[in-house]
Amino acid sequence: MSEKAVFTMKLEPELRDTFMAEAAAADRPAAQVIRELMRGYIEQRRQAREYDDYQRRKVEVARASVRASRGRSNDEVETTFAAKRRQAAAD
Repeated sequence: MSEKAVFTMKLEPELRDTFMAEAAAADRPAAQVIRELMRGYIEQRRQAREYDDYQRRKVEVARASVRASRGRSNDEVETTFAAKRRQAAAD
């Protein structure tokens, strides 16, 4: 069996009472609900960090492309896609 740790937190009595009532209404121990909430929060933060890392890598690749003169200006992109939109509307 794994070791247990005690987690103490301060919160408003009304919030505690409402939470305890909802957990009881769902026939679930409050500690189990708290553990699930904590796991969900940890997973949410992990995904946010992964996405931030992905965005940083993507931006660095784009910056390296611009430094190597492989990029296109906004005007070039707009001109290209304006032509594509006109072609699609004509079809």
